[in-house]
Amino acid sequence: MADSTNKKPYSYELAASLLSMVLIIAVLYFLQSVLVPLMFSILIAISLFPVARFLEKYNFHRALSSIIAVILSIVVISGLIWFIIHQVIVIGHNGADLQNKFMTIFNTIQQWITVRFGVEPGEITEKVKELSNEALSHAGTYLSAAFGSVGGILAGVVIVPLFSFFLLYYRDFFREFFFHAFKGTPQSKVHETLNKIYTVVQSYLLGLVTVMAIVAVLNTVGLMVLGVQYAWFFGTLASLLMLLPYIGIAIGSILPALFALATKDSYWYAIGVVAWFQVVQFLEGNLITPNIVGGKVSINPLMAVIAILLGGMLFGLAGLILALPLTAVIKVLFDAIPSMKAFGFLIGEPEKYHLKKHSTMVLIKRWQLKDKLKEKNDDAH
Repeated sequence: MADSTNKKPYSYELAASLLSMVLIIAVLYFLQSVLVPLMFSILIAISLFPVARFLEKYNFHRALSSIIAVILSIVVISGLIWFIIHQVIVIGHNGADLQNKFMTIFNTIQQWITVRFGVEPGEITEKVKELSNEALSHAGTYLSAAFGSVGGILAGVVIVPLFSFFLLYYRDFFREFFFHAFKGTPQSKVHETLNKIYTVVQSYLLGLVTVMAIVAVLNTVGLMVLGVQYAWFFGTLASLLMLLPYIGIAIGSILPALFALATKDSYWYAIGVVAWFQVVQFLEGNLITPNIVGGKVSINPLMAVIAILLGGMLFGLAGLILALPLTAVIKVLFDAIPSMKAFGFLIGEPEKYHLKKHSTMVLIKRWQLKDKLKEKNDDAH
C-alpha cells in the first residue's frame, strides 16, 4: 500500500524527465569541446571492443590488448587519409588541363545564356565573381564552425585515441559506476540496458562499415563502366561521406560528375554519374542497409532526419555524424524509463499494422477504443 500511495503521478515523472533532458542538452552544448571527442571515443571504443576481447582470449594483458586495438584503428584511419591525400595530389598534376576544360565549359554555358536570355557575358562574369567572393569570404567561418580550430583538431588527434584506450581498459570500472549511480533501479535492468546500448551501437557501427564497403564497390563499378578516371578514389570518397546520413552519397556524386564533365567529350557522362549514384543511394536505403542492420537500430526516417538537423545545430559537422548513434542510444534509454517509453516508441520504426490499408481499425481494436466509445455513447443517452 505504501508503494501505491507514494507513487508520483505520471505527469510529474514526465515533466521531471523532460526537464532533465533539457538540462542535459544544455550541458552538452556548453561542454561540447570535451564531450564531442569523448562521444567519438566511446563509439571507437565500442567498435574496438571485439578486437580487445579477442586478444585477451589469447592471454594478452588488458592494457596491451587495448593499446593494440587503438593502434590498429589509427593505422586504418591513417591509411584512408593517406589514400585520399595521395589521390588528390595525383589528380592535381592535371590541374591546368582541368582548369582549361572548365573554362571552355563555362564559356559555352555563358554563350548559351546570352543567346537564350539576352544577358551580356560581362554581367554573368561579374555575378559569378560576386558570388565567388561572397562564398570565399564566408569559407573561413564555415570551415571553422565545421572543423574547429587547428589546435582543436590536433588536440582531438591526441585526445580521442587516449580516451578510447582508457574506455577499453576501464570498461568494467565504468560499468560498475552505473550500478552505483542507479541504485534505486534493479541492477539486472541496468545491466540489460547497458548491454542493449552496446548491441545497438555495435550493430550501427559494424553495419555502417559494411554498407560503406558495399557502396564503395558499387560506386566504383559504375564509374568504371562509365570510363571515369580514378574510379576507386571517387567511389570510396562518396562511400565515406555516408557518415553524413541521407545526404552523403548525393554530395559524393558532385565531384565525379564535375570530373566527368571536365574530362569527357559529352555531358551525358556527368548525368550518368549522378544517375548511378542516385540508384546506389536508393539501393542502400531500401535494400542494403535494412538487410544488414535489420531491426537492431530501429529509428524511423522522420525522427532520423530531425535528429540529424538537431545534431547539426548542436555540434555542427560532428553532430551530423553523431546524430544517429546518439538517437539509437537515447531510444534504448527511453524504452528503459517508464515515463519516457512513449517517446521511445515515437523514435522507433512503425509496426506492419501501422502501414496497412485498414490500420485505423486495427489501432482502434488494439486499444479497445470501440468498446470505450460505445460505453461513452450509451452513457450520453
